[in-house]
Amino acid sequence: MELVYKGKTKDVYDLGDGNYLLKFKDDVTGKDGVFDPGANTVGLTVEGMGKSGLKMTKFFFEKIEEKGIPTHYVDTDIENSTMIVKPAKMFGNGLEVICRYRAVGSFLRRYGMYAEEGQPLDAFVEITLKDDEREDPPITEDALHMLGILSKEEYSILKNRTIEISNIIKEELAKKDIELYDIKLEFGRIGENNEIGLIDEISGGNMRAYKNGEYIEPLELEKLMLED
Repeated sequence: MELVYKGKTKDVYDLGDGNYLLKFKDDVTGKDGVFDPGANTVGLTVEGMGKSGLKMTKFFFEKIEEKGIPTHYVDTDIENSTMIVKPAKMFGNGLEVICRYRAVGSFLRRYGMYAEEGQPLDAFVEITLKDDEREDPPITEDALHMLGILSKEEYSILKNRTIEISNIIKEELAKKDIELYDIKLEFGRIGENNEIGLIDEISGGNMRAYKNGEYIEPLELEKLMLED
């Protein structure tokens, strides 16, 4: 097993059989000790976060697979905080896709002249480049196409799958009277046919969720979602 990438919240190993292993850490993104799913730095370490994130990831990836949506998911080992995945090629140096149902976070910081905090949004999809140096700048469909990162046809597939997946997650949260405000997803080209599919993870560290108007911390979200 060879370490091929050391990430902020997980490490990636080559298993040598064509698949990869993701080792989930207890680190979460944020700034000055405050969690922020949109941040590009590690803000704090929360004991049990890796295992918690993996439980949520397993739950949601299996729901998404049931709907026939392609993903890189193969299997999980909760005790060891690891997940086996199929290989996937990134778009350029990596994209993050955000689906927003309410105006919070960076959306509100950018568009606060027109948007009110918590204002409902109709599954607004935005794409940012994974570029720490430039603080993950947003990028448009035309720019993605002109820079050779994504074709217009691929953009359409990416956007539609983002909304479809986010709606599945939103509906699952709603069963526990939890409202999804926004979620960050990642996609890649999976397998020999380069099918666009969901990669990385789906956990409390990737989303903002609220219950009765109160923000739910990632660890608490996992408890609420997966309790019997």
